[in-house]
Amino acid sequence: MDRLDKRKIALIGGGAALLALTVLPHPTADIRILTHDVTDTAPRKVQAAVDLGVMAVSVLYTWTAKRALR
Repeated sequence: MDRLDKRKIALIGGGAALLALTVLPHPTADIRILTHDVTDTAPRKVQAAVDLGVMAVSVLYTWTAKRALR
């Protein structure tokens, strides 16, 4: 086996490993902090998501805002 054959085998193996990583589902974290009142039908919220390709994080934070009486 000469150097060219070893290089081809390494490239094919690396390509197969990369393909396997893209096919497998990546881990995700879903964080929810719900601090709004149960009777509040329209709570305020902040929502964010970051997907880095190998990992994803989603954050949801809700709260009840004091409403002015008219």
